[in-house]
Amino acid sequence: MSELEPVPAATVVLVRETATSDNIEVLLVQRNSRLVFHGGHWVFPGGRVDAADFENSESGSEYQAALKAAVRETKEEAGIDIDEKLLIHTAHWTTPPKQPRRFCTWFFIYPLTALVNVTVDNDEILDHRWISPGDALAEEEAENIVIPKPTSTTLRDIANHRNLNDLITDVTASNIRVFPKDSAYYRPEEMGVSTN
Repeated sequence: MSELEPVPAATVVLVRETATSDNIEVLLVQRNSRLVFHGGHWVFPGGRVDAADFENSESGSEYQAALKAAVRETKEEAGIDIDEKLLIHTAHWTTPPKQPRRFCTWFFIYPLTALVNVTVDNDEILDHRWISPGDALAEEEAENIVIPKPTSTTLRDIANHRNLNDLITDVTASNIRVFPKDSAYYRPEEMGVSTN
């Protein structure tokens, strides 16, 4: 049996500061348990890159299409409008072979500086919560929630940041996390990743 080719996708880590604690919070949404891929799991908003995302991007590159998908999926899954120009590319994950569905997912961090209302579609996404990365990892450790590896790794990467400025400074200066490290599905120059 031939190996499934991964489909391009985009995920958005929406991050905000809190007035009540010295910490940042991220938005996690719960996928419907009926879904084949990560059903019932708590994840960041996101989904596959559609043909229209390629058509709507200026260059037609996968990276530009992933930016469009990130904006669209955040609106569809959480009811939040975001500005494509503020998305910060931080990681690229490819689902391992022999999985029922495979994605090569562009991860973006999006700093929120204003209050937003979250509205889930009650179809693909059933619930949401704002939670600190540390608390989310503790909930996973206690087996209260299920979090996929890319999500938990991202939470660990940002768990020590206490405010948006520190987080933005760190992630813009850091190397892109690529899994697997030698992924043939992450070719930044060819895919149109901006170097500035």
